[in-house]
Amino acid sequence: MDLAPSDEQAELVGSFNNLLTRASSRQHVRATEPSGFDGELWGTLLETGALTMAVPEKQGGWGASLLDLCLVAEQLGRSLAPAPVIEAQVAARLLAVVASDEAQRALQRALDGTRMVTMALHPPRHGVAALTPAGAVCDDVIVLDGERVLLAALPADGRRRVANLGSAPLADLAVHGGCELEAGGAAVEHFERAVDEWLTLTASAVVGAAGAAHEQVCAYAAERAAFGGIIGSYQGVAHPLADDATRLDGARLLVQKAAWSLDGGDPRGAELAAMAFAFASEAAERATYDAVHFHGGYGFMLEHDVQLHYRRVRGWARVWGDAEAGYRRAAAARYGPVRRRVP
Repeated sequence: MDLAPSDEQAELVGSFNNLLTRASSRQHVRATEPSGFDGELWGTLLETGALTMAVPEKQGGWGASLLDLCLVAEQLGRSLAPAPVIEAQVAARLLAVVASDEAQRALQRALDGTRMVTMALHPPRHGVAALTPAGAVCDDVIVLDGERVLLAALPADGRRRVANLGSAPLADLAVHGGCELEAGGAAVEHFERAVDEWLTLTASAVVGAAGAAHEQVCAYAAERAAFGGIIGSYQGVAHPLADDATRLDGARLLVQKAAWSLDGGDPRGAELAAMAFAFASEAAERATYDAVHFHGGYGFMLEHDVQLHYRRVRGWARVWGDAEAGYRRAAAARYGPVRRRVP
């Protein structure tokens, strides 16, 4: 397994980095708060092929690998891009593997930009799909109801926007009925695979967001003087920042290994995806905590950018669950679901 980026992947990263540097500056990010959605940026990303790339060539896409998408997700995280690319990509990939005519029609509507499709990460309860990513701005949502995968169109009054720490366009969606796309064991398997992909791509995005915050605090520590010296020269600052860099590098490698394993059909793919999500969440939270802390009072001011990263690495990941939930999912993938003992 060689995770070193190819020449094509390096070009892919460079092109998205250039685009997002222009179109998702910190001024753009702040201007979209608290909604967390920039329609102009979303349109630009669609034109660029951010969604089309995720779909196999036989269905009109570019056939990018999940590892390719991880590299893009990291750039989206670095720029804190206010556009639901990850959710849309995962939903499109789920539609692509479902053979029904309705799924394929929904996929084409998503690819041509007619409808924005997302997926609910958890089954609806009492007819409500809670904390659905991109739920505040999507047109259709894919949900797992028992052993049925459904596609539901959303009326304007069928959603309740949820204010959140990460300024993401979350909403609780009222899901009543919907068109059945697939049913049975295959439906559950396809949906769970989509969740694995969401965990992997989100892990890559939070690594990107934390990495950018880490670069900010390292630059600050290299110039801020206190107590007669540059603060980056003190062990109490330098050692935690070095630890953060090591953890983020490890998280990036684990995320990419999970993507490679899922693409290759490795039996451990689901386990690695959950592990990558859990470890990346922990590493990103620690790195952004240190970034805020070592900025001193500046770190707590809304005028400074570092708090944007601090909030998002927590808010984005916990739409699905925390690191502990990720480790439990990894354990279930390895050992099977926990069974209660009968006394």
